[in-house]
Amino acid sequence: MTFDIISPILGFEGLKTVNLEKIDDFFMKLKSPDNTTEFTLINPFMLRSYDFEVPAYFKKLLELDENTNISIFNIMITTSPIEDSTVNFIAPLIFNHDRKIMAQVLLDASKHQDFGIIESISSYI
Repeated sequence: MTFDIISPILGFEGLKTVNLEKIDDFFMKLKSPDNTTEFTLINPFMLRSYDFEVPAYFKKLLELDENTNISIFNIMITTSPIEDSTVNFIAPLIFNHDRKIMAQVLLDASKHQDFGIIESISSYI
């Protein structure tokens, strides 16, 4: 499924659209249709308790309400062995499936001190 990026992925501001491809219940691939940029994403809810309020700015930008069909994933840096891989929990990617738009949401680190930018997946498996 193709999504327009309405708030850039940090470090990849040139990306305007991405394709989201399911690997399994844990993992997704996010690929640029224009170049070789590719991310492995992980479903954070399969790993841990992951509760946060989407900031008002991003709710408006992503046109979110209680009926919006969304999914939330986190960027994962994969290594071998998989236990050495890391996840960015402080900047989730939110996908609005109804409007085919997505954004990387930056959470307030002071409100979410238990969400790290580089957390080892070995803490959760």
